[in-house]
Amino acid sequence: MQLLVGLVSAYRYEGPRVSEETARAEAKALVAAVKSAGHAAAKLVENDDVVRILTTRSKPHLVETFKHYKEIHGRHIEEDLGHEETLREAALCLATPARYFSEVVAAAVSDGADHHAKEALTRVAVTRADVDMDAIRAAYHEQFGGRLEDAVAGKAHGYYRDALLSLVAGGK
Repeated sequence: MQLLVGLVSAYRYEGPRVSEETARAEAKALVAAVKSAGHAAAKLVENDDVVRILTTRSKPHLVETFKHYKEIHGRHIEEDLGHEETLREAALCLATPARYFSEVVAAAVSDGADHHAKEALTRVAVTRADVDMDAIRAAYHEQFGGRLEDAVAGKAHGYYRDALLSLVAGGK
């Protein structure tokens, strides 16, 4: 709960400056937290350092921190947070939003997608169309080997399909 409240309410510097020294130190703190928590996800989501880093650092700073994390630990942080979905999604969305949203769309167009996943497709299409849909399409192609437009066209129908495709295709 502390993480989610922090993500929506904490002050986050949004400028381009990144302190390499701080990013490296925070990567070490994340490695230590992950190692000490093991598979006890509750411990990790309640870890003050983890929550502070994810809720207060800028996106460029987090990208740099996660790069140092991989250098130190040999794995992407998303892999180590896989057992804690909330942390994994927060880290992925903050550091690589296009990749995160392409995963959301892939889940929505997969066979057996539940109602919540299908609603997420609409949210992504509507909220990201004018922001970073080109990057999401590229990430989807890279991750899943197909065109995002084709995936949406294969699952949606009627006017809903047409509306989604106009948002996802971005006027192409």
